[in-house]
Amino acid sequence: MARQAELGFAHPSPLHGRHGREVLVCGKVFSTHPSGALYWPDQKTLIVSDLHLEKGSAAAGNGQLLPPYDTRSTLRTLASVMDLYDPDRVISLGDSFHDEEAADRLPHVDRERLRILGQGREWYWITGNHDPVLPGWLDGAVCPVLNIDGIRFRHEPVGGEQSHEIAGHLHPSARLSRRGASVRRKCYVSNGARLVLPAFGAFTGGLNVLSDAFVPLFAAGDFLVCMLGRKEVYPVAKRQLLGD
Repeated sequence: MARQAELGFAHPSPLHGRHGREVLVCGKVFSTHPSGALYWPDQKTLIVSDLHLEKGSAAAGNGQLLPPYDTRSTLRTLASVMDLYDPDRVISLGDSFHDEEAADRLPHVDRERLRILGQGREWYWITGNHDPVLPGWLDGAVCPVLNIDGIRFRHEPVGGEQSHEIAGHLHPSARLSRRGASVRRKCYVSNGARLVLPAFGAFTGGLNVLSDAFVPLFAAGDFLVCMLGRKEVYPVAKRQLLGD
């Protein structure tokens, strides 16, 4: 537990009995959640990444057999997490829409859901590589990077000994073996100075945290992950992880 605390993951979150884990980023306390959202209690801020709204309709348009209902599922999950925490501020860390035409494909009822979710709150939309231009009808502010109390929020993490950063983009996932079976789940990954969030979207996959893409971000080679379970979040040491 001492090594977990040093790298950023501490105790189960005490917030109203939620089944997450506290995570420390540069000494600031955040709470993880099984949905893949992150909550910053001191700032009453909810952070999500990579919603990829309308990925299903994009796939269907390309002839892939995916049901085009991911947006509704993602927004329902987001609404339930917002009901849980009742944040004053929401930050979406880029790739909120799957492509630049996704907002045009968004059904009116889902636009209305987004509008209702944003009522009475600050909302920041970070631009991503999938959505460098966001629709004008969105409520809230659009920006490439956001700085709050010494923490930088951006879509794509910056390589090197970067600290004070919370990002998305890489869709981290972790794989391990339990009782002879392989388990793979989306995850948070952190070394205490930087944290990368899992993708929040219903149809989003994951990149193994042992892949080369994560090497520039954690140059010291040591990190911990928190794997998403159905109802809880589970801290896992790097030594327990398996490659693909």
